Amino acid sequence: MAKLYFRHGTVGSAKTLNLLAVAHNYRQQGKKVLLMKPDFDVRFGKERIKSRAGLEMQADILITTEDSLRGIDYMGISCILVDEAQFLSAKVIEEFRDITLKWDIPVLCYGLRTDFKTKLFEGSMRLMELADSIEEVKSTCHYCNRKSVVNLKHVNGVATNEGPSIELGAEEKYFSACYRCYFNAIKESQALKQCVCK
Repeated sequence: MAKLYFRHGTVGSAKTLNLLAVAHNYRQQGKKVLLMKPDFDVRFGKERIKSRAGLEMQADILITTEDSLRGIDYMGISCILVDEAQFLSAKVIEEFRDITLKWDIPVLCYGLRTDFKTKLFEGSMRLMELADSIEEVKSTCHYCNRKSVVNLKHVNGVATNEGPSIELGAEEKYFSACYRCYFNAIKESQALKQCVCK
């Protein structure tokens, strides 16, 4: 039986680069892959899946919150690759699970595990519950040499854990961090905020 995979990592951990490499390998073997992503991720162009290293491919399917993936004919598809899976609904993740059963096609989902508040995204939570294989794409903290485990958001150069959980951005806004550096940066920004308010 085909598996549902969740490959997660912090921002800048080369998740998308990994996805594009897998797509390239399948295509080099003459196999057909489907590339999917959430439709509202327009950071690099609505239909583009692009890594920070510069490699990119066009998405075959843009997923909206209203879409159902069950009615698609997946005949001849060897693999489904999904970028930014954390932004998808639990319903879509459940449909990926069904695709692995009905069509015997592996579905590889790449994304963040948690938001900058250290809370699981809806899509990530359902993947943690349903995936056959959960793998971490490891990287180091932006500030030290420890392993990064969380994402740290900045507004005007100051760390924050306030605001909506879903707010698009790249390296100008989000940094990977170990928990110690994350904690210290948030603590420092809160102290700075108190000084400004007094």
